Amino acid sequence: MYLLKLNGHFSSPYRLYSAASGFRDQSIQHPLLPQQNERKYHGFHAKLHLNCVPSSDAWRVFAHHSSINGFRQSFSGNLRPEIASIRSGKSGCEPEDASFHKKGPSNYPENHLLNLIEKLKDVQLRLLASEQWNASQLKLCHRVYLASAKKLTHYLALLCLDDEKLKEELSSMGLPNTESFNSSILAHINLSIPLLENMLSENNSGEKNTLDFDVDSVTSMSTSISSHEVALLGPPQEEKKCHIMVTVGREALSNEALVTDLLKAGADIIRINCAHDDPTVWKEIITMTKNSSQMLKEPCRILMDLAGPKLRTGRVTKEASIMKITPKLNDYGEMISPSLIWICYSASTPLPPHLSMDAILCVERELFKDIEVGDTLTLIDARGNKRSIKVRMMEHVNTANCGFVGECSRTAFVKLGTKLYLKKKNRKTSVGRVVKMPTSEPFIMLNTGDLLTVFRKSCLPTEGLATVKFDSAWITCSSDHIFNAVKVGEPIAFDDGKIWGKVQEKNANEITVSITRANPLGSRLGSGKSINIPESEVQFKGLTEKDFTDLDFVATHADMVGLSFLRDVNDLITVQHELERRKLLRLGVVLKIETREAFENLPHLLFQAMRFSNPLGVMIARGDLMVECGWSEMANIQEDIMELCRAANIPVIWATQVLESLIKFGFPTRAEITDMASGIRSSCVMLNKGEHIVEAVSALNSILSNCSTKKTKKMLLKLPQLKSGPTQ
Repeated sequence: MYLLKLNGHFSSPYRLYSAASGFRDQSIQHPLLPQQNERKYHGFHAKLHLNCVPSSDAWRVFAHHSSINGFRQSFSGNLRPEIASIRSGKSGCEPEDASFHKKGPSNYPENHLLNLIEKLKDVQLRLLASEQWNASQLKLCHRVYLASAKKLTHYLALLCLDDEKLKEELSSMGLPNTESFNSSILAHINLSIPLLENMLSENNSGEKNTLDFDVDSVTSMSTSISSHEVALLGPPQEEKKCHIMVTVGREALSNEALVTDLLKAGADIIRINCAHDDPTVWKEIITMTKNSSQMLKEPCRILMDLAGPKLRTGRVTKEASIMKITPKLNDYGEMISPSLIWICYSASTPLPPHLSMDAILCVERELFKDIEVGDTLTLIDARGNKRSIKVRMMEHVNTANCGFVGECSRTAFVKLGTKLYLKKKNRKTSVGRVVKMPTSEPFIMLNTGDLLTVFRKSCLPTEGLATVKFDSAWITCSSDHIFNAVKVGEPIAFDDGKIWGKVQEKNANEITVSITRANPLGSRLGSGKSINIPESEVQFKGLTEKDFTDLDFVATHADMVGLSFLRDVNDLITVQHELERRKLLRLGVVLKIETREAFENLPHLLFQAMRFSNPLGVMIARGDLMVECGWSEMANIQEDIMELCRAANIPVIWATQVLESLIKFGFPTRAEITDMASGIRSSCVMLNKGEHIVEAVSALNSILSNCSTKKTKKMLLKLPQLKSGPTQ
């Protein structure tokens, strides 16, 4: 290995290139400070492998500053002024004299160098001591992650130090500062100390010393994170350093070319959310993915997210006081098909999954008992017109509930309390009333000031909505935890924070929410949407019963499992025991960080996860995380997660609302492109489904390919403005 330094006067902005073998032609520009006539740079240090050194000492300047997985490297070469082939900017590079590269000591004040060396040695001792303090924790880590666990320990120890002044001093010497150490803090410090000691020796004796560096500690910096990344996500495509993950759902079944088009566009990981659809749909998607992957000869992995104990909206229902029932008509007003009416006695009776109903009529129980297939129900509607409903079939939706499917061939306006007459063949007539008319809508519209009632699913009112006014919206919640945790006055958010409200009233089985923020034109709230209560203390379990069932499917069909709504180490331990019991030691594990508790406990979660050999990654689920933590904190939080995972060499998945406008409407916003600039530092970028998802994947793939030639996992920092001492 060779240590190289660059000394000289540079009278203008310059750009330096390398003509040495083994390097790609890259450049970087050093700007001058305003109103400064000349700058002196000293202390650009680098190590070159033997096969990268030119055959003679008359070689051209090479100045390169890049980031490889968070490890910043700087290279420079000896400048020979007689070399005429040096390419530069407009004014060029002007050396001091013909022999400036042989100049001697740096002339930094001795006490300054001694003080800096002592500070670095103090940090070095603290980092080594942190290993001893956490020896019991490190012993529990699997050998695959032992080096990563030590680096994480060093990073956490460094966070406890007030090192702002040290950062400035290192930067002034042309050395990497503690902020740029990233994933190999101790290795960088071990490098910096002998460099400073050599400079001190030059000052004292005027002689240059040959430094012997630990090459392995430096070259290993860029390999640890890449090995963990490959183990979890697979090898990246040659033209880009970042993987592309796409969420796929039931829509793929009606578009057989979708998965193939996604892989062609650049996606190499397919994500399935177990909170939606069912195993039949999941298996079909996985089969399509594997077939497309084999056909295109492009590797593709499968991530399946367990639903977890997430709060979601259940059945969306709106109680109507009057309902218009209309058959399907053509452009001439002629009937194409009669309207289908679901007739039941309880609003909680599920609808037949294979039929699309135009209306739901809940009738009195006594009348319902007398109804048989083939009967006709007659009524006088709200406009005084006589209408009839023909009972066509009976449907058993489950073992406990059934209903009848009726047909009506005329438009009818039915209101609550409307009398229904059932005339039998034996001339016996039964009379009953319409007691409920819930409308099964795909969504409800909410505006600021509206009231929304959230019911416990198991206590959904069936005999009358005594606490809900007609024409008011109500929903159920998928979990009972919310009813025990939420308090009056606390905020509550729906659909990833698109709708906000405040708890106005509550009892054991229902919560009344006053909507405080919604779209001025109204916000839609559908079933299966998220519910967040950021200020409430909710006690969730790590896995639900559904998760245990879904995990068996994941074990045989997926490459990775996503753990949703982790909050502390106990949640992760539960999952690890299940994986160990199923002997799933090769299944990738992705920790989804989407709550404040998970963010605050991330170091503990990583240490616990590293006790097992499962490939490991972290997903920044920014939708729920922003709702839980607040938008004002989100920028810092996502950066903290990135830095922490980089320190531990753990791959990061950048997720939620990435290029959302492009996916939904076909046009990106400037903010989304800027957000993407942060996302490309991660190991993987995740896109959600949408109408223009293929175009979005193609665009993202192009961005990643273009950026991969300029930077890798971390954006370049400006080179430090170095203090200079007069050369001798």
